[in-house]
Amino acid sequence: MIRIGINGAAGRMGQRVIALAATDGTFKIVAAIETEKHSQIGCDAGETAGITNIDVPITADWKQKIDVMIDFSTPKSTEMLIQRCINNGIALVIATTGITPSQHDKLRVAGTQIPVLYSPSMSFAVNMAMKLCQLTAQTFKDQNTDVEILEKHHRFKVDAPSGTAAKFASIISKEMGYNSFQYGRYGNIGERSRNEIGFHSVRIGDNPGEHTIMFGLLGETLEITVKASNRDCYAKGALAAAKFLFGKKPGFYTMDNVMDL
Repeated sequence: MIRIGINGAAGRMGQRVIALAATDGTFKIVAAIETEKHSQIGCDAGETAGITNIDVPITADWKQKIDVMIDFSTPKSTEMLIQRCINNGIALVIATTGITPSQHDKLRVAGTQIPVLYSPSMSFAVNMAMKLCQLTAQTFKDQNTDVEILEKHHRFKVDAPSGTAAKFASIISKEMGYNSFQYGRYGNIGERSRNEIGFHSVRIGDNPGEHTIMFGLLGETLEITVKASNRDCYAKGALAAAKFLFGKKPGFYTMDNVMDL
């Protein structure tokens, strides 16, 4: 049985990880962590997640032995968590969005001491779409292709464009050599540049996540779209990542490793 902790346990994603892990016999939830002043401190993590009592209180710290920590929190909280996991030999799944380049570097360094898995999205479908975009970019790189990325998320999301959209752009940029990024357009901006990737972010209602990557040629367009109908796809991906990471040697892993892509 894999002993897991969830950092960001009272958040929308943390709750779904708890709810799904509680019904999976592979896992034993031993720690549910939140910020010190969070309103759910002291509450049972299962009840907060909308399931039965699991006898795991939400706390701001932990002393339990943890095999794998799943982090669905904030970049600031993630950064504080890294050294704690290193010190205690805890494998770390980072599913937090908005990770900065410097924090990404710290995760890679942490991977020299503990198993670390980071992905901008834990969704299997999103990661498959990324592979399809990589293949498309390789094929269309000499065709004067226009690339636009449209992403939609719920009104509570604090970063834009999404980390997943940025990852799509990074993959395409590497293959096509595009190095200019345009975040929305307004006014008389002139003709579209040839080495540009455009981003458009929509924040609406409770949309759990939707990305459309458009490859435009003269006379035809290819669109690759991936949509989440609820948050369980991200939670299931994080739990699959935890299963993959358990018992692994120190290293920096991604969902490509989990999915054997």
